[in-house]
Amino acid sequence: MRFIQVAQRAEDLERAAEFYSSLLGKEPQAVFDPPGLLFFDVGGVRLLLEKGAPSALVYLEVADLPSSVEGLRAEGVRILAEPHVIFVHEDDRLGPPGSEEWMAFVEDSEGNTVGLVSRIRTSGD
Repeated sequence: MRFIQVAQRAEDLERAAEFYSSLLGKEPQAVFDPPGLLFFDVGGVRLLLEKGAPSALVYLEVADLPSSVEGLRAEGVRILAEPHVIFVHEDDRLGPPGSEEWMAFVEDSEGNTVGLVSRIRTSGD
């Protein structure tokens, strides 16, 4: 079993398409309006932005969290929480051992919270 799709609320599909195209660095995979559906491919999982969907908290991995946050800030995106350490991985249950998991939170164009995540190796293990 694997995730095939995650849905997120979007009242304005055009505005959401612009925000997520910039955030993800790619154009939408498909738009169907009506009925109000916008799709992006994120690592083989469909991100559905839908007028009728409830708000969800979506986490996206980024290569360089501080740079990503500064780029979004420069675009006028509201930063809800600055980059900070969430967890230190001492074993491999949730991530590579010897790494720190950093997160920041931003507000998307539709008022939803989006988590941005980076893992930083702290030891040579």
